[in-house]
Amino acid sequence: MTIELHGIVLHGFHGVLERERRDGQRFLVDVELDLEHEQAARSDRIEDAVDYRGVVARVKQVSDGRGYQLLEALAAAIADALLHDWPVRAVRVRVRKPDVTLDPPVDYSAVSVERRRL
Repeated sequence: MTIELHGIVLHGFHGVLERERRDGQRFLVDVELDLEHEQAARSDRIEDAVDYRGVVARVKQVSDGRGYQLLEALAAAIADALLHDWPVRAVRVRVRKPDVTLDPPVDYSAVSVERRRL
């Protein structure tokens, strides 16, 4: 079973450019968590589930915790934190930067990372 949370909106102070780190910008984070067990599906109890509120809060905490120059580093830090904090087999994280300035323009830049429990 996989939990998916798409389009978590964050305002972060990440980037290579000084103005990105000073002013901040919008980031969109997609998370997929492959569960180790399906206990919540059988019990229908929040106590047996991965609470989405906690996942979103942890994503925000990682982003707010420090500034990252690269999307790669931010995505990896989020994935590592989620894998550590919840009973999941694997985590996939995609971080999108929708307001990236490139010539020619693009809709967004993005980095995806996957982590698996050993």
